[in-house]
Amino acid sequence: MNIFLTGSSGFVGTSVIKYFGTENIKRYKRGEEIHFNNENIIIHLAGISTDRKTAINSEEYYHVNTEFTKEIFDEFLNSDAEIFIFLSSVKAVADDVEGELTEEHNPNPITHYGKSKLLAEQYILSKQLPPNKRFYILRPCIIHGAGNKGNLNLLFQLVIKGLPWPLGAFKNARSFCCIDNLMFIIKELINREDIPSGIYNVADDEPISTNDLISLIADSQNKKPKIWKLSKRFITNIAKIGDRLHLTINSERLQKLTDSYVVSNSKIKYAIGKNLPLSTREGLLQTFLAFKS
Repeated sequence: MNIFLTGSSGFVGTSVIKYFGTENIKRYKRGEEIHFNNENIIIHLAGISTDRKTAINSEEYYHVNTEFTKEIFDEFLNSDAEIFIFLSSVKAVADDVEGELTEEHNPNPITHYGKSKLLAEQYILSKQLPPNKRFYILRPCIIHGAGNKGNLNLLFQLVIKGLPWPLGAFKNARSFCCIDNLMFIIKELINREDIPSGIYNVADDEPISTNDLISLIADSQNKKPKIWKLSKRFITNIAKIGDRLHLTINSERLQKLTDSYVVSNSKIKYAIGKNLPLSTREGLLQTFLAFKS
C-alpha cells in the first residue's frame, strides 16, 4: 500500500500520517508537479476550509477546491493508481438541514466553500471510471479529535472558565465526526474491494444536543455544568439588537449556535458492515480530555 497524500499539513492529513505510517506515504507539496510513481492510493484532502480566518477572494475556493481536485483526479484516471479518496463536506449539500441529511438530498449549497466542493464532486461523477479503479467522495460533518480544537474549543473554554451557557432553552441536535472513526472508514475503503464507488456521508452514530455537549465537557473536567435556560424571546430580542449594533451576538450567530444539523451515516455503515470504533460520546470525551492536556 503506497499513498499519495495532499493536504498533509492539515488536521486530517496529519492524522492519516499517524494512522498509516510515514514510510509508505508521499506528501504532495504545494506548487510541485502532480505525478504518481508507484502510489496506488490517492487521498486528496487539500482545500480551502469553510472556517478559514483570513479574508480571501471567493475565486480561490474554486481554484483550490474545484480546479485542483480536477487536476488530481485526471492524473488518477491516467495513472496506474487504483483508489481515489476525496474529502468533500456535508456543506456541499446544505448549510441548513431539516430532518436528517442523507446522500439522497438534492444539493443546494449557498456558500462558495460548499459550491466549490460540489463542483469537484460533480466532475468526479461525470468521468467514466475504468473497471480496475474505485473512487470515494466522503462528506464528513464537523471533524474533531486531539490536536484540532476548532469550534468545539470555544465551548470548552467557556466551561473550564466556569462561565454559564445561556442558551439552554434552545433544543437542538448536531452530528459530529470523531477523527478515529474517519480513519477507520478510510482504512476500510482502502482494504476492501467490495465497497462500491460513490458518495458517502461520514458522521458518528448519534447526534448530540449543545446542552448535552456542555454537560459532557464539564464531566470530562470534573466540573458541574452551568446551563441557563433564559427566555427564548429575550435571547432573540438581544440578537436582533445585535443585528442593528453589529454586536458579537446577532441573529445569524444565534442560529448557528442553536440550529440542528443531523447527518445520516447509514449508507457508509451498511457498505462497511461493521460498527464504528467509537460512539459519539466516547469520541467527544476523548477529544475533550486531549484539550486539557
